Amino acid sequence: MEILESFKAIEVESPVDKIIRQIRDLIISGYLNAGDKLPSERKLSEKFGIGRTHIRNAIKKLEYFGILTTLPQKGVIVNGADMVAMEGLITNVMKIESPDFHSLVETRCFMEVFSAQNAAVRRTANDIENMEKALFAFENKVKKGLPAEHEDFVFHLKIAEASHNSVIKTLMLIVLPDILEIYRREHVCVASGSEKSILEHENILKAIKEQHSDVASKYMQEHLNDVLEFSRKKNNL
Repeated sequence: MEILESFKAIEVESPVDKIIRQIRDLIISGYLNAGDKLPSERKLSEKFGIGRTHIRNAIKKLEYFGILTTLPQKGVIVNGADMVAMEGLITNVMKIESPDFHSLVETRCFMEVFSAQNAAVRRTANDIENMEKALFAFENKVKKGLPAEHEDFVFHLKIAEASHNSVIKTLMLIVLPDILEIYRREHVCVASGSEKSILEHENILKAIKEQHSDVASKYMQEHLNDVLEFSRKKNNL
């Protein structure tokens, strides 16, 4: 029995995982640099020998991490990337196989309420500036009627950073992209919901800036109630 426990389960990578790994390795090695443009979906599809859907999903996940950006008329561009995130966090997120959506959302709620509460106590002037910039980017997209899942992700990530708990930030990077991808696929972020999110984001940020930790955690919990209810329905709970 002891010998059996020494063996590890064989991990089988999906096509999306393999694409992410190759792009990550090219950035880490310096072959791809900030500002470089990726080949088109068609060319990547032909090179990898897989359908464009896999290419699109890999690019979307890397966009959530801020590693890639899709620009109209220009294509997919490489951003400057944190090497620690590149080497560790992407590998970790790929290990989540077919996660239970409700469990992901429930975990997110615990982490985000904690983040908001601690951000209100620990935030610095630089943290406030970063959160304000992220909120402005989110509001700008929403008011133009454009998809704002990525900007929403960045705003919540900046709150996690302001909590100055590195473990929470790491877990957020693992959990949020999968949640937001399901939201995008299910068309959950409709215009009315996004307008509501603007007000809720503003209330959370105001409480954090004023260092009202209990109020910040309360607003965050209320903000996440809709996604928690959606997850329950999706998992028939």
